[in-house]
Amino acid sequence: MAGCRSWILCLTVCAVSFLEANAEIKVTIPVGKLFTYELLREYFQNDFEPLSKLYAGRLYDDPMIFKCNQQSFPDLPEWLRFTQRHPYDNGFLYGTPTAPGKTIIEIFAINKRSYEAARHILVIKATAERILPYEAEFFIKLREIEKVLPPSVQDEIKHDLQKLWDTEELEIVNITNALDRGGRVPLPLAGHFEGVYVKVASEQYFSDCLLRVLTAEHEKQCTAGAKVKVPGECNFCSIPSNCITWCKTELFDLTKQATAPPAPPVGSGILEDGGDFNPPESPPSRDFFPDYIVTVIVPLILAIILCLLLAYIMFGRREGVTKRNARTNQIQLYHHHTIHGNTDELRNMAGQRSSASPLSTLPMFNSRTLDRAPLRGDSPSIPLILAQHDPYSDTLPRK
Repeated sequence: MAGCRSWILCLTVCAVSFLEANAEIKVTIPVGKLFTYELLREYFQNDFEPLSKLYAGRLYDDPMIFKCNQQSFPDLPEWLRFTQRHPYDNGFLYGTPTAPGKTIIEIFAINKRSYEAARHILVIKATAERILPYEAEFFIKLREIEKVLPPSVQDEIKHDLQKLWDTEELEIVNITNALDRGGRVPLPLAGHFEGVYVKVASEQYFSDCLLRVLTAEHEKQCTAGAKVKVPGECNFCSIPSNCITWCKTELFDLTKQATAPPAPPVGSGILEDGGDFNPPESPPSRDFFPDYIVTVIVPLILAIILCLLLAYIMFGRREGVTKRNARTNQIQLYHHHTIHGNTDELRNMAGQRSSASPLSTLPMFNSRTLDRAPLRGDSPSIPLILAQHDPYSDTLPRK
């Protein structure tokens, strides 16, 4: 039983690897017709969790983001666009090929839960086909691009436009987001949409309802900004969100468009003989000394002047210690020197825990002879700490 399970597991892994290596999808689309391809999350979910679904019976609904680019290129081709609003939404590749040829698109799906990645190849083959002569472009205001790309919604819009055109032979040739045409981002509120442009084409000429767009009265109403009144016989909007904006409706008659001008004739690639080559004369010499003076000498002189001014302020304007002491009150000066001496004494005592009490704590003392001076009474003219043999004691005022 265990061996059978091992063989089943091996075969399953090989089958999954083979399918991943050959996950190539081929699509054929005529030139000038709308191409739409929906990237289904359920399809890629099978690539991420094949074994867990087989053995454990687990079903996941993981958020995914899709990255699409043309093979060997960093981006998509010019005619192809991709949209995905949310990781829980499916992605859409859409566009209208403009020239026949084969385009190979690489699709990478990234699982936001397990961070696994799956790679698929989409081969788009555009075949040449005659372009329909009459085209009309309509603006649907109450729609967003990812809500219009599903085939069921396209059929609803196409059904209303067939009644408006009065023909069953109608093809959708392009769908464009209004933001890609210069539209503004709507407010994130209910009832505000980006809007989409839908272009359809047909072999039959425009109906009478469509030809009303070309009348002068219609253009006047749209230019004035007034609400255009649509005749009852031309209102074929079965779903309100699919109603068109008449002022943004345009008609294109490709049979009357001017042909492109012919390409210029290709010459032999050899220049005609025009004589000898005369090189231009060398420009006259220029004197750069004034520029040198302005850019080098003048800033240097200014820097020297600023240095001299700073040196005068820093050194020439200082008073000097002697002059400052002579102008200071002697009692204040003596008190200043006493504070310095006490500070040095406390700093020296900080390193010796067993030292005696500082002399500055005694009632009256001489810091040099260590003699106590007799107290003569309190007087504002006599300092609190009186020194008998202090060099500044002779300068103290006496009563």
